Amino acid sequence: MYARVTQFRISPDKIGEFVAAFQAAVPHARQQKGYRALMALRAGGGSTEDVRVISVWNSLEDLTAGEQNFYLYQALAKCLAFSKGFPLIEGQEVLCGDFPGERSLSADETQF
Repeated sequence: MYARVTQFRISPDKIGEFVAAFQAAVPHARQQKGYRALMALRAGGGSTEDVRVISVWNSLEDLTAGEQNFYLYQALAKCLAFSKGFPLIEGQEVLCGDFPGERSLSADETQF
């Protein structure tokens, strides 16, 4: 699996509008081949401007396909309206995770 990590700087007074733009992008993300998950994170209990958006994809090919059909750019444009400057965007390999649709563990596998 691969993830796209995008770091925005969002003014605290624009967080609500940013969240609305993010939520509007979710249905479009779900339509993309290989999409697994999408989340936005903010540290510091709301006291920071740093917001990270993480999208998770089945493969590197799936991650980059959104760049070819402009899904990423449409979602990015909506969020940029509330951002200070252009965000840092990078792709990262997911080493481990637990996402919906993963296989269930047997009873033997759940014992430590």
